[in-house]
Amino acid sequence: MKRYGLHGKLTATEGNGDKLSSILLQASELVSTAKGCHLYMVSKDKSDRNAVWVTEVWDSQEDHDNSLNVEGVRDLIAQAMPILSGRPEPGQELEILGGAGLKS
Repeated sequence: MKRYGLHGKLTATEGNGDKLSSILLQASELVSTAKGCHLYMVSKDKSDRNAVWVTEVWDSQEDHDNSLNVEGVRDLIAQAMPILSGRPEPGQELEILGGAGLKS
């Protein structure tokens, strides 16, 4: 089964990397129960303390898009937007073929 994935970088304004990470980790808890969510991983960039990477794996793009309707997700987006240094980078859309940790 081919899945839908995203890998993108969000950059916070100076000194807000930890706050952004915290918001995204809260988002990961909320979407972990969403239909089709296999992975929502939040990572700090070791070379840029204000940059945070998010890697997601979903059954489909539709499941990903529907995760925005999970209660509380839009509130977290509203908290994150003012501390971003600009629009989130487009990131990469991925067609996930499989791998360790992903059950068929």
